Amino acid sequence: MTFKELGLSDPILRSLEDLQHTEPSEIQRQAIPLILSGKNVMAAAQTGTGKTGSFVLPMIELLQNHAKPYRKHVHALVLTPTRELAAQVRENVYTYGKFTSITSAAIFGGAKIFPQKSKLKKGLDILVATPGRLLDLHNQKAVKLNQIQILVLDEEDHMLDMGFIHDIKKIIALTPSDRQNLLFSATFSPEIKKLAKTLGSDLVEIASESANTTVNAIKQIVYKVDRNQKSNLLSHLIHSEQWPQALVFSRTKHGSEKIAKKLIAAEIKTATIHGDKTQGARTRALREFKEKDVQVLVATDVAARGIDISNLPYVVNFDMPTYPNDYIHRIGRTGRAGKQGTAISFLSIEEHKFLRGIEELIGAKIQQKIEEGFRPLEKKDSEKRSDNFKSKKSGYKKRQATKKVKTNFKKSETNSNKNKKKGSKAKTRWKKGKGS
Repeated sequence: MTFKELGLSDPILRSLEDLQHTEPSEIQRQAIPLILSGKNVMAAAQTGTGKTGSFVLPMIELLQNHAKPYRKHVHALVLTPTRELAAQVRENVYTYGKFTSITSAAIFGGAKIFPQKSKLKKGLDILVATPGRLLDLHNQKAVKLNQIQILVLDEEDHMLDMGFIHDIKKIIALTPSDRQNLLFSATFSPEIKKLAKTLGSDLVEIASESANTTVNAIKQIVYKVDRNQKSNLLSHLIHSEQWPQALVFSRTKHGSEKIAKKLIAAEIKTATIHGDKTQGARTRALREFKEKDVQVLVATDVAARGIDISNLPYVVNFDMPTYPNDYIHRIGRTGRAGKQGTAISFLSIEEHKFLRGIEELIGAKIQQKIEEGFRPLEKKDSEKRSDNFKSKKSGYKKRQATKKVKTNFKKSETNSNKNKKKGSKAKTRWKKGKGS
């Protein structure tokens, strides 16, 4: 099936031809006809399967012949969890619609608000926004949402994880009830399904692959290693296997800076991207990584949403993700659009519970290996307890003996105190008698 057979017009087909996108992905084949027919859609699609195009392309098709929106009004709204993803989606809107008259913009926190206000003044066909900044601008009467025709919740699972549920509900309440609803997510949690029910009972549910599974093109490996050897193992693999590029995930902002510092010391060009970075610094780091001026980009989960690098060969879970769903999002940065990719995870002794959760979610065991020279030495808590059982037992006896000595000492001390008190009373009575 071709894009033309899906119902897209010549201006859009021309932009797809320029991008050398000749064949629609599975999710695009399912979603585009449904959206063009006005259906409400709830789609489960892995990152890297053409998810963004599956809603951006039909939106442009539906809106390109509409009358332009009034001042400060918007016809289609796309909500995303992060700045990077908002910028990425808007870039796709611009690229796919460059031969149309579609107007668009992205607004998000961490950037100056006044330039964003000026973009909204004339009205927009498509607005891509993060929930917090959108509500700020609405409260300042810079944008009006009562003429929204299409509402898209992109990566909804992550928006709920980040605590945006109340903001999302506020935004939905500001839009018309007869709008078209499109929900896109890599995973469908019970919370997402609960929210979907509030949007109506006519949502058509589709999926590119079975929900909560990883892309088949991604090779997955787990390296067992001590926590304090992870940085050394990472630099070793980059040098010995000559990795051209890698996206490394850290659990914390401080951790990402620490990893980057050690990689730079190992003469590996590295940049970081996380919530403490200014928007300018995050944009610059992402651009340098895309242009391959930087070999490694170390990121936190939140900041990495929206990173879309073609032919990214390696993704590394430096820290195992706490939530299994985050594993799917992380490794989805590689193996995009059917390309081959490798996802590597470093597993320390205390992270086995996270691996069990991931394997249960994806329904498969991940290959585990040990790199020569990095064999883990740390022991499980149960093994430590077993090794120290005898010493703990003898220690217990010693403590009991010490307690007895202390108890006897206290008793003797108490008795002596009593005698002293009696003696003092007698002495006092003698003094009184003598004085009389």
